Amino acid sequence: MLSNLPPTDGVGDLLVGYDTNYDAAVLRISDGQAIVQTVDFFTPILDDPFLFGAIAAANAVSDVYAMGATPILGLAIAAFPTDRLPLSMLHEILRGGATKAAEAGFPIGGGHTIIDDVPKYGLAVTGTVAVDRVVRNSTARAGDVLILTKPIGNGILVNAYRSHSGGGRLRRALRRGSPPDMSEGIRWMTMLNRDAAKAMTEVGVSAATDITGYGLIGHLLEMCSGSGVGADISAAAVPVLSKVRDLLARGYYPAGSSRNADAFRARVDLQANQEEYRLMSDAQTSGGLLMTIPADREPLLRARFERDGLFYAKIGLITAQAGRITLRA
Repeated sequence: MLSNLPPTDGVGDLLVGYDTNYDAAVLRISDGQAIVQTVDFFTPILDDPFLFGAIAAANAVSDVYAMGATPILGLAIAAFPTDRLPLSMLHEILRGGATKAAEAGFPIGGGHTIIDDVPKYGLAVTGTVAVDRVVRNSTARAGDVLILTKPIGNGILVNAYRSHSGGGRLRRALRRGSPPDMSEGIRWMTMLNRDAAKAMTEVGVSAATDITGYGLIGHLLEMCSGSGVGADISAAAVPVLSKVRDLLARGYYPAGSSRNADAFRARVDLQANQEEYRLMSDAQTSGGLLMTIPADREPLLRARFERDGLFYAKIGLITAQAGRITLRA
């Protein structure tokens, strides 16, 4: 789809564009300084408008953190059915986003809203980074260790929650007992990747990305394709939200995750069971950072994370098998 757009060569000093599925765009503005820009928005995943706004903001700024940058400004993007829902709900969405942005240390200076049938909210975020400190998702090297900074599974958890909060034949068929407890998922989805990114940039990593809509497998494949490498990961080593495997076994699986599983299967050598592969393909909202670091430097990164009490999971290795992932049990 993007291949027929006008080329960006010679239009500004664009260091990072859309050619290799980067997390954000990077533009040099002086010899040593660059700005990073990203945008993300989506429909509500929870009934609580304040939490929805906070999660959407944490998700949007994550791309800036993944590239080693510091966010400095946000602009809100909102769509809202003013004829069907009270404006107080939109106010709470905006307040949730602004509160999370303030936690991250940047203001939301304005934005744009439209009337739409379905609520949507997100941010365009600008950050700054030194040109020589940009972290890319295309520079992983064979032999690097793979690190993940949040558990996965929130797509399945949200799907189970939403299946209990609406009607329809499929939802009624899937519904079992009470809706799942969302507290663990909310805690991770509202958690900024700021501290993990700070540790990452202080120690220095080979490459990084964040885990969002394409799931762990999809974003790892982007990293592998851009870097000309492969990966070998262990499903048992990948942290998963509690009760999510049980929810998956009961049939809860979002449509976006199913599309991921179908799209990426041909590039995965599966040595685990199909359910583990589906879990690794689960579309995430405000997921963790996925980073690679040379094996001899990995203890330094681990020590830095442990010093600040940050979540840290070693899930596999980067290999020389370009563009392919081996998923072990």
